[in-house]
Amino acid sequence: MNQKETMDNRKKKLRKKTIDKEKVAENKKKIKEKKRREKEKKAQLKKRMKEQQAKIRLEAKQGAVLEDEIKVEESVVVKETGAIERTIKLEETYTIEEQPDEEKKRNKQKLWKRIGMVTAAVLVAAVGSFFVIRYQIIKTAKENASIEAMVHMEAVELAEYSQTQHQKDKLRREAGKDATRALVEAARYMMKGFENRPPEIELTESNASDFATIESCVINSETGKIDITMSAPGLAVSDDGYYYLFEENTYDTELGSQEYIIEDQKDVDLTFSINLNYNTVNSRLFSKFVIAVLKDGKYMAISQPKYITNPEAIAKYHPAFPSTSSKKGLLVDPERIVGGELDDLGVKHAAYNIPLSRIIGNTSNAYYPTVYYTYNGKTYAFNGQIVAEYDYIFSELTKRGITTTAIILNDMSPATMTLIHPKARSGGSAPYYAFNAANEEGTEYLAAVGSFLASRYSGSGHGTVMNWVIGNEINARKEWNYIEYMDTASYVEEYAKAFRVFYNAILSINGNARVYISLDQQWAKSLYSNGGYGSKEIMDEFNRNIKKGGNIDWAVAQHPYNFPLTSAKAWSTSGKAGSYILDSETTPVLSIRNIHVLSDYLQKEDFLTDSGEVRHIILSEMGYTSSTGQDLQSASFIYAYKVIEANQYIDSMLLSRQTDASAEIAQGLALGINTLGGGRKSIYNAYKYIDTEQSAKYTDFALDVIGISSWSEVIRRH
Repeated sequence: MNQKETMDNRKKKLRKKTIDKEKVAENKKKIKEKKRREKEKKAQLKKRMKEQQAKIRLEAKQGAVLEDEIKVEESVVVKETGAIERTIKLEETYTIEEQPDEEKKRNKQKLWKRIGMVTAAVLVAAVGSFFVIRYQIIKTAKENASIEAMVHMEAVELAEYSQTQHQKDKLRREAGKDATRALVEAARYMMKGFENRPPEIELTESNASDFATIESCVINSETGKIDITMSAPGLAVSDDGYYYLFEENTYDTELGSQEYIIEDQKDVDLTFSINLNYNTVNSRLFSKFVIAVLKDGKYMAISQPKYITNPEAIAKYHPAFPSTSSKKGLLVDPERIVGGELDDLGVKHAAYNIPLSRIIGNTSNAYYPTVYYTYNGKTYAFNGQIVAEYDYIFSELTKRGITTTAIILNDMSPATMTLIHPKARSGGSAPYYAFNAANEEGTEYLAAVGSFLASRYSGSGHGTVMNWVIGNEINARKEWNYIEYMDTASYVEEYAKAFRVFYNAILSINGNARVYISLDQQWAKSLYSNGGYGSKEIMDEFNRNIKKGGNIDWAVAQHPYNFPLTSAKAWSTSGKAGSYILDSETTPVLSIRNIHVLSDYLQKEDFLTDSGEVRHIILSEMGYTSSTGQDLQSASFIYAYKVIEANQYIDSMLLSRQTDASAEIAQGLALGINTLGGGRKSIYNAYKYIDTEQSAKYTDFALDVIGISSWSEVIRRH
């Protein structure tokens, strides 16, 4: 046999050997045995998990976890062969206390969280052998993918205390790739989390009420829920590991309820999300929210209460706020709407009063049936005939492109006693009284009234009101907003509660509406009022109060009348005017001559809105008498308009009034553009043409009356 034949025979024998059937069967048997062992291992792992879960469920039935402790130990051993053995050991111990049945239900959620932690610990211990030597790490990386993913996700749970978010994200991204490495990293992150855990701080009398800060309380436009975000310098020491969110009513002064809304594990930053329950008996639109802890068996508030600050997030209507080239406005006479005088005058802004006693209650006219309005589960009655009157007025103004301001006034009548503050129901003789947000019945009624008016006049077919003034000259307590005397902070607190109710009710319907506080010209001190307040004093306290409870976009409606009221010269510095009307924020009086003091004051950082804007200003009531001459009245109006036109922060001026009022004439105040008999005064043409190209023809005569040579002398000062 030659050499070639010998090589061929060897190749045949080799091929025959590689396809040996017995060898193939033996290999298959080995693979099957390996799979069996892996399956058995997984079964043992699952069994241990179930045993731990069953054990904790049993303990959950017997009581709650009072204390728990997690220990993490890591050891590295170098063997004689040079191999490295690395072991991580996690151990959790906890103490169980028997609890009454009513607490067991509340702790169910806590115990399930602990189940996840203990389960994760068992898994780490179960795979401890994975850390023996380097070649074993490579081997374990090839285990069943589902086991790896499960173990890895439990590892992520162990890293919950870690404050390094990108590290946790890295674990999630690598799920299923390398379970061993993930477990090592998770244990390391957990240990780092324990090291960086926020400090525990004891609560004291000085720090308890402001320990936590509610940074924001807003309606989430995507979820429709309320998101309450809090921060704290550390973890308040208390009976357990939780912060609790409580809901309070507008009129509550302390944490009275023992029923919290929701709880969460303590942290330095938390966000609670709860249902708004809009327009239901459980509505939270007007509620305030407080963070509390369980201390010595009782709940204790650790934050100042905060209200919702963006009710516009759920508004049904969003009419565009009108933009006009003119700032001139008028307190309109409803009897003159039909005649077209408003069109002739070119009125761009209008004001109209709504005394609540007129609209509340059943109608007595069959042609105008009672208007029923259901809000937050209750039904309220409004006088159909009076509502129809307002429908007509506001519709006509809207048709003419006039920006309308409605002034809500709280007059007293048997039908409206619920709306009168309990401390204002006796002893006063004012035409208007403090609103009642001091109890449940009053607060609910105010909310219903605000919601009804906004729903009726936000583009639903009855005209559109964009400006809402709450009350009248509220710093004049005895004359225009009666309530028994109290210190400034207490007085403002009662008004601010009612203001916020109206604000949230109105803005939750018309998302672009503006709501105003009303102040008169008594700036640094009360000149006319007996036991009243300066408007600066009230505005300062109102700003502080609103910011404390959650800043909102409130605005100012000011009344810059002359001083004294009967003075016909808006520019005058003679007599008392020279010492009372100053160009500084210490001025006793605000008139049109120094109205820049108000707009300058509102430009201070402390008064800006959260978006950094200067608050809106309207001069919702102002006027000049013609009792000492119509030309003086006309010149005062022209002077005032030039000042307002030059001030970018004043949106409009609303001249009082279209027609003289007999009660005011008796006081020497003939303020109308028209006389009682309907005759037109000199001011009529000045008002009509002042914002037109013909302005000079009808207004320049006032230069000589005032004693100046150019309007630039007026404009330069403002």
